Amino acid sequence: MTMTSKRAARTCDILGKMAPSSNSIMKRYLLLLAQENFEFRLPEITSLLSIYGGQFSSQPENPEKSPFWILNIPSEDVARGLMKRTVCAKSIFELWGHGKSSAELRKSLMSYPLEKMAPYVQPDSTYKINIHTFNKTLTQSEKITKIEDLAFLSLKGKVNLKNADHIFFLLEDYGLDPNNIPDQPLDVFFGRWIANGQRELINSYSVKRRHFIGNTSMDACLAFIMSNHAKVKENHVVYDPFVGTGGLLLSSAHFGAYVCGTDIDYNTVHGIGKASRKNQKWRGPDENIRANLRQYGLEKYYLDVFVSDASKAIWRKNMWFDAIITDPPYGIREATRKTGSQKEIIKTETCDDSHIPVSSNYHLSDIFSDLLNFSAKYLTRGGRLVYWLPVYRPEYTEEIIPRHPCLKLISNCEQTLSSHTSRRLITMEKVKEFEDDDQYAHLMDYQYKQYKGHNSFREKYFSGVTKRIAREERETHTQANE
Repeated sequence: MTMTSKRAARTCDILGKMAPSSNSIMKRYLLLLAQENFEFRLPEITSLLSIYGGQFSSQPENPEKSPFWILNIPSEDVARGLMKRTVCAKSIFELWGHGKSSAELRKSLMSYPLEKMAPYVQPDSTYKINIHTFNKTLTQSEKITKIEDLAFLSLKGKVNLKNADHIFFLLEDYGLDPNNIPDQPLDVFFGRWIANGQRELINSYSVKRRHFIGNTSMDACLAFIMSNHAKVKENHVVYDPFVGTGGLLLSSAHFGAYVCGTDIDYNTVHGIGKASRKNQKWRGPDENIRANLRQYGLEKYYLDVFVSDASKAIWRKNMWFDAIITDPPYGIREATRKTGSQKEIIKTETCDDSHIPVSSNYHLSDIFSDLLNFSAKYLTRGGRLVYWLPVYRPEYTEEIIPRHPCLKLISNCEQTLSSHTSRRLITMEKVKEFEDDDQYAHLMDYQYKQYKGHNSFREKYFSGVTKRIAREERETHTQANE
């Protein structure tokens, strides 16, 4: 079985488990998804549905790529709550009708209960109908024709194209192949628009707009996806043990969680030293993590950030976190370091006489072992760990995903970085309390051998780069000779 078919099988299994029971009284809603970050969409929506309520109504024919999913949701308020969080979905609609053709859609709409339509088709209300097509562009005359074909609905209100009380959508799906677009849609939906998702957050929280950034500041869309995978809620306490410039704290604070973190880099934590921006030599006074949260009106959710080593926990036993969200260093753009002995003292030009760091190499296998053990100890029961795992694709199998007896793997989503490397967003949930025997129960597993040795991933990463450059040089030389 190929990796693609395995992912599809897992997706189908998840959807099957979430199918509603026969006596469900939930209303049907149509979710319109953004066509990006495909692997992250299902875990995000699944996590949010577990917070707000709801189930998948039916299995999409191609869940990893389909732009339309049908959900069963108990109320419109729940649907709006879902859309206040998701960055993977564009809009949600109360589904009135669905068919494989215009005739089937008409039949479906005619059977929709009139009492459910009634509040939105009154003579004293206004409305408009929009057309949305996927994988095909219609002319204006074609859109008008399709709207006129819906006259049988007997919408009694007045048309208002600028400020309608109710907005209806006719949505048509023309498949996923842009080189083979059918004349007629494969699926047709009609429904009442409820709300849009939070796609605007991607722009407003963009790295380009933040005061404080670093070499590895997280993309805003992925940061919000991580918070949603972690099921971050209002008044939660969220922790990032490799906090860097705090990009992952912003998304959690936006959702009302209190945030804190640690990092071994003194200059980054205190917002001093050389800047990461082009044409800027030194960081300014407003370039720090607290100022970033202040910029977005979120300073009240800032607990603190400490200079600390992730390999040596500084927290008391009775300290609990609702979620741990982090992006550990891989040794590519940021070094993997931990505090060492006095024999390993290294004095750098960036530190004054009063600050001498003591650091040593921090193997990736140790980073993941410490991260999972820390999460098992300090997460609340049911709390989630969400982190990025770097992967050398030629050697990847699911067996290398780090496991822990206290943590259940929830999802594993790939973001491709190059032909030979990627990183996988791992989401785990604490399912049992930590015991002393759990400390070393997982350390001899095959998964950790893949990351043993300092800079193990870095060496593989750059070996792939070297091979690619050599191949390109050979191809260029061959073309020149021809």
